[in-house]
Amino acid sequence: MAAKPRYVIDDLLYLMKRLRDRESGCPWDCEQDHASLIKYTLEEAYEVADAIERGDTEHLPEELGDLLFQVVFYAQVGAEQEQFDFADVVDRIVAKLISRHPHVFPDGTLHSHRDSSLVPRKLEISATWEQKKHEERRSKGHSRLLADVPVAMPALMRAEKIQKRAAKVGFDWPDLQGVLAKIQEELEEFTSELGNSNVAAIEEELGDILFSVVNLARRVGCDAESTLRRATQKFERRFNVMEDLALKQGLSLADLEGHTMDRLWHEAKRLERSID
Repeated sequence: MAAKPRYVIDDLLYLMKRLRDRESGCPWDCEQDHASLIKYTLEEAYEVADAIERGDTEHLPEELGDLLFQVVFYAQVGAEQEQFDFADVVDRIVAKLISRHPHVFPDGTLHSHRDSSLVPRKLEISATWEQKKHEERRSKGHSRLLADVPVAMPALMRAEKIQKRAAKVGFDWPDLQGVLAKIQEELEEFTSELGNSNVAAIEEELGDILFSVVNLARRVGCDAESTLRRATQKFERRFNVMEDLALKQGLSLADLEGHTMDRLWHEAKRLERSID
């Protein structure tokens, strides 16, 4: 039996046009615009991240397809409004990546090759990358170093990106001890404000603590967003086990006293470690 033909990118582009057809397409798809798609794009991106972190390679192609569909959707809307199309999207990303990788494409063309005996150093690659990004920011009219960091990014990711940008020009702690000292300083200021019952001041100091902890994560080589996500997942797993343990004893968590809940929590932790 002949294998079923596989769909290609042109099929996806054709499907998108059909969905957006005002006469025979999907009413929901026809109603969307760039702004309305944002929440779906973010959701699909997180589902890709979730599949990767769970090691779910079986469903990863599907999740990546959902994310790719978002790009095709934006491009179709752009084409209808005569702003840009999918070909423009592809052209710009290829051109940008060729420009940012002169150590791979020495002549600035897609099919140029560097001398295989000349192995570029990582520091040189990083410096070139940052220089190219700086030039691109200036070409877009962004004269300030932090001007194009998206405000809509998740707070931890945005804090880390801003800290990295600042560090590129030397605005950073010289060592890890400086970061730890800053966290301790912020904790003391937060504790001091607690006694004043000033909600705005408490919130500000708490924000400073969070920002400093993101700095700590960056300095030790951890991604703050994924680190917190994994910690939350660990809490969720243990909480679910604790709830199951209570149910097996005919108990409801809402009715348990603190010491009983602590006992079940430690039992959940013990069971998780025994599985690992």
